[in-house]
Amino acid sequence: MSLINRVRSHGRVPVAAAVAAALITPLFLTSTADGAVQAVSLPPAHGNFDYQIGRPYTPPTGVQVVSRDHTASPAAGLYNICYVNAFQAQPGAEDEWGDLLLRDAAGDIVYDEGWGEAILDIRTDTKRQRIAAKVNTWIDTCATKGFKAVEPDNLDTFTRTDLISESNAKTFVRLLADHAHRKGLAIAQKNTSDFSLARDETGLDFAVAEECGEWDECGDYTEGFGDNVIVIEYQEKAFKATCAAFGSRLSVVLRDVDVSAPGDSGYVRKTC
Repeated sequence: MSLINRVRSHGRVPVAAAVAAALITPLFLTSTADGAVQAVSLPPAHGNFDYQIGRPYTPPTGVQVVSRDHTASPAAGLYNICYVNAFQAQPGAEDEWGDLLLRDAAGDIVYDEGWGEAILDIRTDTKRQRIAAKVNTWIDTCATKGFKAVEPDNLDTFTRTDLISESNAKTFVRLLADHAHRKGLAIAQKNTSDFSLARDETGLDFAVAEECGEWDECGDYTEGFGDNVIVIEYQEKAFKATCAAFGSRLSVVLRDVDVSAPGDSGYVRKTC
């Protein structure tokens, strides 16, 4: 899921919550494809989570982990995950990508119709390297701003077109993972439960899973990532079922699908 960038504001959090997050954030050793060992910090398992990739706001009391867009600033004192749209172009941003957009046999740009986003062409090593170079500038910004992890969205783009393969997706995300690790950032597997046992290939450290309860996939993520799974549900019924089955182990939040902010008419946020 990816959203058009919107107006953002900065928030502050209580000192007690910041201290609690710092005390329980675990260190994790990972390695890049060339064998270099890096130390990154993972989000605290079962930490109170808020998904703010639409418009940032002051996190509710008790929140330990926040995900925000790479154009925003991290929430002070908390574990912050940086959202980047890595496999698709933002709506209206086609001109920024030129020949790196995926085209069909007729030469037409291939879109993710659900979000109106042009799909990036990760089929060749040359184009993967060029796309990664651009995405990695965003990852660099995440690191500079003080985020602790990055969340590259639309890993599952290959399920929307037969022009891109699973292998293309794994190879590309590994480029991003290695770069993130070199910058001291953990990196999340965003959705794509089938990849959870392929961590040696992808280099991914934890999971951010949308609607795994809705689709009965949460166990697939825990099989590969243990309790290092953050779950976002958008339906009340699925949220309650996920809380019953995994609420004592995983970070689970119910949000509105537009990921809006308090004061907006559609704003929804609940935790187990």
